[in-house]
Amino acid sequence: MGTMDFKADPSAVTINLLLIVHPEETASKQKGQRERQTEGGRGAGLQDDGNGNSRAQPPQQRDLNGRRVSREPCEKTKTVTPYSNEETQVTVEIHPKNTTGQLIKKLSLGKGPQRLPSLRGQDNKGFQSTEAPRSPGGKDLHAYPWDKSSLKSMPVDLRQFEKLDAYALKVNVTNSVEELVKALLKQARTDLEKVRAIWMWICHHIEYDVVGYRDKSQLSSKPIDVLQTRKSVCEGYAELFEHMCSIAGIQCMKLSGYSKGFGYKIGQTFTGDSDHAWNAVYLEGRWHLLDSTWGSGSVDDSLTKFTFRYNEFYFLTHPALFINNHFPDNSNWQLLKPTLTLKDFENNMLHKSNFYMLGLLSAQPETAVIPTVNGKASVSVDCRAATLFMFKLKGTDEHGLMTLKKHGMKLDIYPQKTGSHKLQIFAKPSKGSEAIYKCVLEYVVECKSVDKAMRFPKDLHQPVGPSWFTERQGFLRPSHPDPVIHTNDGRCSVTFTLGKDISVLASLHCDNGSLTEDGGRRHIMQIHRGNQIELKIHLPHAGNFVLKIYAKKKSDPGNYDYIFNYLITCLNTEAKWPAFPQSYSKWAADYEILEPLSGLLPANRNVQFKLKMHGIAKVLVQAENTYPLTQSRGYWEGTCNTSGCREVYVMVHENANHSFYSHVLKYEVEAQ
Repeated sequence: MGTMDFKADPSAVTINLLLIVHPEETASKQKGQRERQTEGGRGAGLQDDGNGNSRAQPPQQRDLNGRRVSREPCEKTKTVTPYSNEETQVTVEIHPKNTTGQLIKKLSLGKGPQRLPSLRGQDNKGFQSTEAPRSPGGKDLHAYPWDKSSLKSMPVDLRQFEKLDAYALKVNVTNSVEELVKALLKQARTDLEKVRAIWMWICHHIEYDVVGYRDKSQLSSKPIDVLQTRKSVCEGYAELFEHMCSIAGIQCMKLSGYSKGFGYKIGQTFTGDSDHAWNAVYLEGRWHLLDSTWGSGSVDDSLTKFTFRYNEFYFLTHPALFINNHFPDNSNWQLLKPTLTLKDFENNMLHKSNFYMLGLLSAQPETAVIPTVNGKASVSVDCRAATLFMFKLKGTDEHGLMTLKKHGMKLDIYPQKTGSHKLQIFAKPSKGSEAIYKCVLEYVVECKSVDKAMRFPKDLHQPVGPSWFTERQGFLRPSHPDPVIHTNDGRCSVTFTLGKDISVLASLHCDNGSLTEDGGRRHIMQIHRGNQIELKIHLPHAGNFVLKIYAKKKSDPGNYDYIFNYLITCLNTEAKWPAFPQSYSKWAADYEILEPLSGLLPANRNVQFKLKMHGIAKVLVQAENTYPLTQSRGYWEGTCNTSGCREVYVMVHENANHSFYSHVLKYEVEAQ
C-alpha cells in the first residue's frame, strides 16, 4: 500500500492525552499519502538493497562493477519551502561502555506499563491486557546517551534470542492473528521476548506487496488480510505489528512520517503527506523504535520482485540513529531532546544501516552536499576496527586519492568536470576475504572549478599509499607514509622493512604509453640490505606516475600478488632519466650497483664501474674489449671503454675452478 492510515498532528497532542488508534477509524485518511520502503536510493556499480546490503562481488582487487541498486517503492516527493537556516544538533552524550546499564536504569520511567482492562474486547481473550497506547510527552524525552557500544536503545544480547528466533521462524499460523500470537508467545516470557518473536515472524513471513503498491484497489492493510495474504506495504506491516503487540499485552504505536528511502535524493526537501509507517513499543519504562518493513527485505530495481533480506539494524534502533532516515509527523516520537527540525532532517547526512553495522562511528563532513574548494572535496570516516573502503564518483574511482587509516579512511576528490557528482563510499570488514563491499554513505559533490593538475593515471588503484593493510602484508616502517611522492629532479627512493620470506616486484606506469611493461620495471632498481629494501626510481620524463608494488613468499612458486601503489609526481619538464641496466637471474637480490646507475652509457668514453657483490671469484666487463674489475673492501671496481660497441655486459666467474662466466648486467651504449 502506498498510503498512510494515520498522521499524528503534533499540535493536537499533549502530555496527558491518551490516544487510542483503531485501524478501521483511520482508513479514510489514506488518500494522497505515499510511502518509502527502503532506506537507500540508487547506487552506481553495486546492488544495494536500500538497507545498506550490497550484493555485488567486487572483481579482484578494486573494481566494484556489479548489478544496479535494489529499489523500494516510493513516489516522488514535492518541494517544500525552506525553513530557517538555524540548525539544531542532537545531543549525544559519550559515556564509558561499562556505564550503559546504569544510564538506562537511571533514565527509566518506572517499573513498566500499568495493566488496564482490555481495549479490544475479545481480541485479547486469553492474553494479558494492556493500557491504551499514548503519545510520548515531556517525561519520555531524553538526550538518549549513545556511547557507541551498541546500536540499540536498550541492552540487547542477540545471542540470547537464538532459540526464540529459530522458533518464531517456524511458526505457521494463518487462520487468525490471535492464534498466531498465541503460538509465538509459547516460547516468549518477557515483554522484550514477546516483541522479538513478533518482529522476527513479521520480518520473515510478510513480503512487500509490489502489486498493491502500484494498484491501491488490490491493497488491504487490515491485520487479518496481511496475515492471510502474507504481503503488504509499510502501512500493513506497521498495523499488523501494532495489533499483534496489543494482543500480547504490549503497548505499541503505529507512527507515520517522512523517510529517506527509495526515491530519496540527497539534499531534497519534504512536503505533503507522510510517505512511510513504522512502530514504537513500550519496554522497561520507555519507548523504543523499530521498522519491520525495512527489516524484512527489498524489491528489485523494476519494483516487480521482493526479496527477503533480514536487517537487524531496525529492531529497537537507537533514536539518535533512527532519526537519520525517519522523521515522524509528531516530533515527540523522535524520542530525542532536543528534537530535530525538518530542515535539520533534510540537511543531515544519510548514513545507511551498514554504516553502523560495520562498526563505523562518524563521517565528515556531516552535510550531504559538499562544495569543492579549488577543485577539491574531502571526506573522512572514523571506525573502531580496521576496515577496507572503496569509493565511486559517478561510477568510477579514477578521480580521487583514498588512504586507509588505522581507525578509518581519508578521501580527497578532484572531479574533472564541473557540476553535481554522486559520491558513494563502500566498506567491508578487513577479516574474511569473502566479504563484499557494502554502500555506507552517499554524498553529492558540487564542483565549481576543476584542478587539471590532479588528473590521475588510469593505473592508479585505490586505496593509495601504505597503511595497516600493507603492514599486514609485510611492508613495515615505510619511508614515505603519504600516498603521493613529489620529486623535483625526477629521482626518488622508497624504503621498507620487510617481513620474513617476502619477495618484491615493482613496476612504474603512466598514461601516455611511453613505458612498456619491461621498461616500467627497468626504471626501478631494488637494493636489499638485510631485511631492508630500497626502491630507487628514475622517471623517464615529467608527469604523474604510478609505482605498483607486488609481493609473494619466496617459498611460493606462484605469481606475485598486488599489494599497493604510490602516486609519484614530477613537474620539472627537464627531468629525463634513462632506465637502469638490465639484470639477469644471476644478479642476486643483495647485490648493489653504485655506478654506473644509468643503463645507457656514453659512447667513446671511459666509464667507471663500482659494484657490490659477494661470493664471486672474478668480475669482467665486456665491451669491444674485456676489462677485469678488482676487488677492494667488498666492492668490485674498474674502468671500461665504450668505443666500438653498442652493448656492455658485466659477467661473473662464480668459482675459480670453473671456466665459464655468467651474465649479470647489460648496458646499452649511445649511438655515435
